[in-house]
Amino acid sequence: MENTAHKLWFYCFNLIVFISITASATAVSADDPYTEALLSLKSELTDDSDSLKDWFFSSGDPGKLACCSWSGVKCNQNSTSVVALNLSGKNLGGILWGKQFAVFTELIDLNISDNAFSGEFPGDIFNLGSLRSLDISRNNFSGHFPGGVSGLENLVVLDAFSNSFSGPLPIELSDMENLKVLNLAGSYFSGSIPRAYGSFKSLEFLHLGGNLLSGNIPEELGLVRTVTHMEIGYNSYEGVIPWKLGNMTELKYLDIAGANLSGSIPKFFSNLTKLESLFLFRNQLSGPVPWELGHITSLVNLDLSDNQLTGPIPESFAELKNLKLLSLMYNEMTGAVPEGIARLPELDTLFIWNNYFSGSLPRSLGLNSKLRWVDVSTNGFVGSIPEGICSRGALFKLMLFSNNFTGSLSPSLSNCSTLVRIRLEDNSFSGLIPFRFRHFHDLSYIDLSRNNLTGGIPRDISEATKLEYFNISNNPGLGGVIPPEIWSMQNLRNFSASSCNISGHLPEFRSCKPVSVIELSKNSISGTLSGSVSTCQALQKIDLAGNTMTGHIPKELARLPRLRVLDLSHNNFSGSIPSYRLFQTMGEGAYVGNAELCGAPLKQCPASMTMFRGKNTKKIMPVLVSCLVSILVMVVALLVLLYVRHRSRGHWKMISFAGLPCFTADDFLRSSNSPEHSETVSELSRASVFKAVLPTGITVTVKRIEWKARNIGFLLKVIKQMGNARHKNLIRLLGVCYNNHVAYVLYDNLPNGNMAEKIRTRRDWGTKFKIIIGIAKGLCFLHHECYPAIPHGDLKSSNVFFDENMEPRLGEFGFKYVVQLSKVSAFSKLSTRNTDQMNETTRTELKADVYSFGELVFEILTNGRPMNGGEVTHRKPKDDLLREICEENGVGPRDSTQGEAKRVVEVAILCTRSNPSDRPSMEDAVKLLSGPGSRRI
Repeated sequence: MENTAHKLWFYCFNLIVFISITASATAVSADDPYTEALLSLKSELTDDSDSLKDWFFSSGDPGKLACCSWSGVKCNQNSTSVVALNLSGKNLGGILWGKQFAVFTELIDLNISDNAFSGEFPGDIFNLGSLRSLDISRNNFSGHFPGGVSGLENLVVLDAFSNSFSGPLPIELSDMENLKVLNLAGSYFSGSIPRAYGSFKSLEFLHLGGNLLSGNIPEELGLVRTVTHMEIGYNSYEGVIPWKLGNMTELKYLDIAGANLSGSIPKFFSNLTKLESLFLFRNQLSGPVPWELGHITSLVNLDLSDNQLTGPIPESFAELKNLKLLSLMYNEMTGAVPEGIARLPELDTLFIWNNYFSGSLPRSLGLNSKLRWVDVSTNGFVGSIPEGICSRGALFKLMLFSNNFTGSLSPSLSNCSTLVRIRLEDNSFSGLIPFRFRHFHDLSYIDLSRNNLTGGIPRDISEATKLEYFNISNNPGLGGVIPPEIWSMQNLRNFSASSCNISGHLPEFRSCKPVSVIELSKNSISGTLSGSVSTCQALQKIDLAGNTMTGHIPKELARLPRLRVLDLSHNNFSGSIPSYRLFQTMGEGAYVGNAELCGAPLKQCPASMTMFRGKNTKKIMPVLVSCLVSILVMVVALLVLLYVRHRSRGHWKMISFAGLPCFTADDFLRSSNSPEHSETVSELSRASVFKAVLPTGITVTVKRIEWKARNIGFLLKVIKQMGNARHKNLIRLLGVCYNNHVAYVLYDNLPNGNMAEKIRTRRDWGTKFKIIIGIAKGLCFLHHECYPAIPHGDLKSSNVFFDENMEPRLGEFGFKYVVQLSKVSAFSKLSTRNTDQMNETTRTELKADVYSFGELVFEILTNGRPMNGGEVTHRKPKDDLLREICEENGVGPRDSTQGEAKRVVEVAILCTRSNPSDRPSMEDAVKLLSGPGSRRI
């Protein structure tokens, strides 16, 4: 009885304490609506990184807000109200309902940028009358931009860059008299730019680029005299550039690139006397470059590339004393380069390639400015290289290929230690190669092919320690021998010296780990092919055709895991071709022209060469017994493993990436009829890919991956990186449900199917180009904006899906890599060797992605007809190929899009080059296709 009384007293005491604490918290909550609102906001968000871990209630100083000590929260001096909220880059997700913000009446600055918020943006935030800065950039807000912005009468900055807004641009923003910064770029806004945007009173920064805007650019924009920075390109307008934009006299930066504009460049731009950067590239502008642009002496960057401009470079450009970048590439311009260009004191980048320029380059080019990058390739220039082109010691890329240059290479180039890339191929240079390679500390790429050089390859080439690519092919009078240290160069990947009349023996293969391509056909090389070639583990191609080599073909070649091309034809090899599968896959053409060579795929060898085979019959039985025993052990081990997995399926866990509504692993397993959740194994969940309907009603696509328990930590890290890769041209990963043996990765299910289902549907050129650009940008994001880089691994038409706007999105990215890693024994202790191997594997996969992209481009251009771009397209003249593509897509010879088609075909050809080191990066491919300041690789 006494014990019962004690228990009753204990329960009563605890109840009293609980009621007291609850009452206290309620009282505090009533006095502190800000803390309560923020806690409510936190409860609605997904926070995988636990960025808001310090957002919890704790009693503090009376009269002060508890939330003032929280990360991202800034209060006034008395800590009685919240004046700023900064949640930027905290990896938050979910949908903002916005009702919590009603209490923040004194909020001045709200920044929720660089997160994963989705859904419609809450219009309630526009009732915060004190707000001066609103940054919602780099999220995934969708739908129409909310109306009712008139309540933000004090707003100065509105940044909504990189979201998924659609519909028309909000007109009523133009009524905001204090607005200085407006950034609505990188969404899906459509329709015309409102004429009302010409009535901004204080606007200084306007960015509308990268949307789906159309129609004419309104001339009313010229009325906004306060704007200093305007970007409205990367849309699809109609008509010409309004001449009244020349009235925006405060402009310092103007970008209307990639905007489908036609007509001429307005002469009235000469009124923009403060303009520092003018970007009009990738349009359809025609006519001559206005002489009047030379009056804009403040210009630092001028890019008019990739248009249809004609005529010469204006002599007036000699007055642009501040000019650093001059880009006129990919036009139809003619004439000589004015001497005045060489006198510009600040010029560091000169891009005039792919025009019809002629004459000699100015002799003083490089004497008056620190030139860094010169590309005048694919023109009709003659004469020699200006002697002082590198006299200021800053030149790092020199591109002169495909011209008519003559004379000897200037020895002064050897003093240009900053050079990284030299391309002088396809000219008529003669004489010795004068370079002192020991001075080239950073040189990685040099192409001197298709010239008339003599005197052999300099012996000190091995002293260029960073050299990766060397091509001297098709210099028939070169002569000499291969430098003995060539294969020991620590970074050399490509060595091409075909048709050079080289003699002597092949140097011994030592330390040739990075070498992937060796091309030495049509020379006079003698001697044998050493078995030490097997040390070149990265070797993918070795072409020794058309020499005088003798001896047997070394069987050690079969140890090269990446070898894809072997050509030993037209030599004096003898004996039997080794009976390894690798040698048979090369085909007969790899061995023809060797009279004493036999064996598959050539004629059968004489019986005398194979009589010894019977002597080995007795040795076969022990091998077979060993194999049977091994198989038996493997079967037993497999049965044990299956029994263990059946007995212990492990504890299921769920990780939701940003943007996925919260639900449990049990919810998912029930919705997908997973075999691990029920005793009945359905055919659906046995599949590696299937669909599931979540408890929220969302249909998702599910990828099934088997893995080992010891690898889970590492593989989850990789999958989380994939889940955080957000781009409008990628299918979003939503989450992963896993145990010790299997993982189900969930990602968006797109409604409009994949490209393989629609590839044969005939589309207009504009739609095809949009699809190609979208694929390229998604792949570029994986390769260059994710760290570490994510190889797609399986880029093909069936893995390109379409969203509701028919925008292409890449699916299945990274899964091949994850599946490969899941088969590795353990990652608990990654050695340096393993890490290097993984990095090398990644680099190889990235180059394979580039090749797949080129193949996919050809597939799109031909409506699904496989072109086998790596073979057929490189055997066919480029002009013939371009003509076929244009006819296939209805692009006529006078069509304004022919230049665009030519560029796409050229990029596809570059991407499908057989030598991976010759392929561009996806970053370069995107720049060549569409990006600002396109660059020749």
